[in-house]
Formats: sequence, C-alpha cells, structure tokens
Amino acid sequence: MEQNNSKNYGSALYTLITVFFFWGFLAASNGIFIPFCKTHFSLTQFESQLIDFTFYGGYFIGSLVLYFASQASRVDILNKLGYKNGIILGLVISAIGALGMVPSVNSGSFVLILLSFFVIAIGFSLQQTAANPFVIALGPPETGSNRLNFAGSINNIGALLGPVVVSVVLFGSASAASAAADVKISSINNLYFILAGLFIAVAVFFWFSNLPKVTSDEKIESSSKANTPLLIIFVAFLIILAADPLSAYTAGILPSGKGLDPAAFAALILSVKPYFVYLALAIIVFTLVGTIVAAGKGKQGWGAMQYPQLILGMIAIFTYVGTEVTIQSNMGALLKQPEFGGFDDSAIAPYISLYWGSLMIGRFAGSIGAFNLSKSVKNILTVIVPFVAFGVILMVNYLSGGTVANLLPYAICVLVLIVAFFIGQQKPVRTLTVFGLLGVAFMLIGLFTTGTVATFAFISGGLCCSIMWPSIFSLSIAGLGKYTSQGSAFLIMMILGGSILPPVQGILADSSHNVVPGLSGIHFSYIVPALGFAYLAFFAWKVSRELIKQGINLDHVESSGGH
Repeated sequence: MEQNNSKNYGSALYTLITVFFFWGFLAASNGIFIPFCKTHFSLTQFESQLIDFTFYGGYFIGSLVLYFASQASRVDILNKLGYKNGIILGLVISAIGALGMVPSVNSGSFVLILLSFFVIAIGFSLQQTAANPFVIALGPPETGSNRLNFAGSINNIGALLGPVVVSVVLFGSASAASAAADVKISSINNLYFILAGLFIAVAVFFWFSNLPKVTSDEKIESSSKANTPLLIIFVAFLIILAADPLSAYTAGILPSGKGLDPAAFAALILSVKPYFVYLALAIIVFTLVGTIVAAGKGKQGWGAMQYPQLILGMIAIFTYVGTEVTIQSNMGALLKQPEFGGFDDSAIAPYISLYWGSLMIGRFAGSIGAFNLSKSVKNILTVIVPFVAFGVILMVNYLSGGTVANLLPYAICVLVLIVAFFIGQQKPVRTLTVFGLLGVAFMLIGLFTTGTVATFAFISGGLCCSIMWPSIFSLSIAGLGKYTSQGSAFLIMMILGGSILPPVQGILADSSHNVVPGLSGIHFSYIVPALGFAYLAFFAWKVSRELIKQGINLDHVESSGGH
C-alpha cells in the first residue's frame, strides 16, 4: 500500500473518521429501535433480532460480493475505484437506505424496514472496507494502529450518543413514554430524514475534500478452495432468513401438524423454528472447523485459509462481534422483566448507552500503551482514564435528562476492568485470556442473580469486549505473509456473527421458558454470550500453541486497530 510518510494528513484523518461515528451511532441505536419495533409490531424476540440480522448481514453480503467480484476479475475492485470514491459511494447507498426507511415505517411493513436496514448496512460495508486501510495509509505505517485506535474512539462516541439521541427522538422524555404511535412514527421519519441528509452532506464533503490518493499494489491471491466454505456460510445465512417459511412448511408436513387449529399450528411452528436457527449456526461453525482439517491435508488453493490461526480467528471474530452485539440487542427485553426493574421502552436508553460506553472506556484505556510515555505515567493513566470516560457517560446521560444516580455503582465494574488491564499487560494472548475469562465470570454472575447486580454484570460484557478486536485480529493474521490482505478480508466478513448470534439468543429466549426454574426465557438466553466468551478464552490458548509451532514469538505480536 502506498503510504503517505512525508506529509501531515491530520485534516484528512479528521474528515475520514466522520464515517466511523456513523457506524457506531446507528449500530448502538438499534438497541433502542429493536424493543420499540418488538412492541409496535407485536414481534417475538427472535423476530425483533432480525434487525441486527439484516444490519450485520449487510456487512457480510457486501464484503462477500466484493470478494467474489475481485476474485473473478483478478482485480481489486475497491482499489481500482479508489478508497475515497468507495467511501462516497457507500455513503450514497446508506442515504438511499435511510430514505427508504421512511416509506417502510409508514407502510407498517416490518419486512420493508429490514430491507432498508440491509441497504444502509451494504453502504456501511463499502465504507468500512475502504476506510480502515485509508486510515492506516494516512501516515507512517508504525503509527497506523494509533490512528485506527483514534478512529475507533470516535466510533465509540457515536455508539455512546446513538441510544440517547434515538431515545429522545422517539420518546422525548420519560414522561412521554405513552405517546401516541403516530407521533412515534413521525419521530422515526424525522430521524431517518436527518440521517439521510447527513450521509449526503458528508458524501459531498468527501467529494470536495483534498484527500490524498491511496492505492494498493498487492496482487489478488487466488484461493479457489476457499470459495466453497464461504458459499456454505452464505447458505447458512439464508437458512436463518428463511426460518419462518421453512418452519411453516415443516410443521405442515409433520403428522403432528395435521388438523390443528391456527393457534396450535402457530405454536407448532414456533417449536420447529429453533432447529433451523441452531442448524444454521452449526453449519457455520462446522464448516470453518472442517476447513482447518481439509487445509491441513493440502494447502494448495486454500490461500489464507491454509493457516489454522486464521480459521480459528474467523470463528473468534464471528463469536466476538456476535457476543458484543447480542448482549445489548436482547437487553431491552431483559430490562422489561419484573425482576430486572420492569422498565418501559423509553427508560432503557441509559443502560444501552452505558453498555456501548463501556466499550469506549476500555478502548480509551487500551490506547494508552500506544503513546511514548514512561511506565509510571502509563500506570497512572490506566487508572484515571477509565473513570474519566465513565464520567463522560454519566454526563451525556445527565444532559439528556436521564437519571444517573442508579448508574454510579457501575464504578466497581470499571475498577475490575483496570485490574484486568494490569494483569493483561498489553500482550494479545494474555489480554484475550483474561478478558475472555472475565466475560464468562460476568455472564455467570448475571445468570445466577437478578436486578441491578445482574444488569451491571451483563453490561460489563462491554468492558470485556472493548479491546478484544485488536488482539484477535493481530493473532489471526500473524505469519500469513503475502496472504495477510486476503486474511484480513476474511476476518471482516466474520462480522456476520453480529447477524447470527442475536437471532440465536432471541429464539432461545422464545423457546426456553421454564427450562431453569425461576429464570425467564430472556434471562436464561444470556448463556449465549457466556459461551461466546468461553470460546474467546479458548481461542487465545489454542492460537498461541499454533503460532508457537510456526516459530512465531507472541511477545512481539502487536495489537492493531480496534473495531
């Protein structure tokens, strides 16, 4: 990649990071929009999670199409288009999706709303594929991770503000929770008109901005055998998309479905649906595991997938993004349970904001090691910065009219994060192990308790997720050599986890009532992120052994930018 070493492109960087803000803002605001749609459209928990399914599925489909098109043409299409033009095109596509949301919401069709989310995400996929290497290229390569960490921080600011702003737009104040449906629909229209206008405005700004020309001269590496597992994963994606019609068809041909009244038949469909959702998840996991075995028998034609660390990392990115997203996506339904406070839709924003703010806390603290500071100063800042970031979260919620007193005890969780940072010592394997095990511990505390303790335990999953992406990414591409670029593209595709795991948790919530005495279905469903954190801790151990076999010294593996 052509690096810009001699010039100061600070203004270009500040221009570029605006798109990072949008990604965080819209992704986090889904945590408010999902419970609203569930109530407004009378959806099941699984159906409500289709918002995240289509949103993160758009990332996967966009990346997949770009990959296959580049493979077929043997030309890096995005590189030929230009990173700047790629971002502009992505912004225009997202604007079209945002404008499409207005007639979709007015029509009362949840399917059209999902389609609009998908179009927005396709645009985001193109923006992200172009923006990440663009940020790295805006200066010396040795400081590329610093720039990505900075961009990631802006992403987190968007994620912090998203739930608060959308909640105010939808509900005004807490006392307006019972506002008429047509008022809320009008508010949604205004929100997406504003977003569409901002997308277009930023696209125009990019068009006239004097951004440097960034190109890549990397050759597209052929990997014909890798196409098969990617296509199988795509089929699994379609299975979840078609879970409802597949379940209805299956229920219709089952002997137990003959002669049932509509209500009983609907119940039968609901009992069949989990099998298709779990099947899709199993297909994805076993396909990737099978790829490790197949590539081990002969590396020719597998490209980057010939390396076990990459496949393990693809599963890890899938698990990490899915875990990060599903914790907050299902939290709205959880907080409505009597044992968790019985909150209504208008009152959950501070908790969703705190969750995404937790990722900001961790990432700001994690970026301290990137600066040339003495060890004592770094230690002091590692203690101070997380609490300063926590204070910013409290201030944002206070200024939006929310009550912050009930969030203050979360400072204990922030203190636990600080201790974990000192144990991890900025080393990828140790950091990932510590935060993976800590995530399991937090999820188990949440599963075995209720009320504020359980709520804060689940929200603390955000603290654990905060700095996992850099560790997973750097460990996964270590030793890939000329296949590094291709391996990075495969890892980005595994953002698909944000599309798959929320519906998996949603279907588990719908179908697991009374599985454990005293636990509601939505409460029990948090076993999903607990298992996710467990795999991430396992990945840290397993990938370290794989890399040692290849003679790679883990002490010199450096973390790269955040997601």
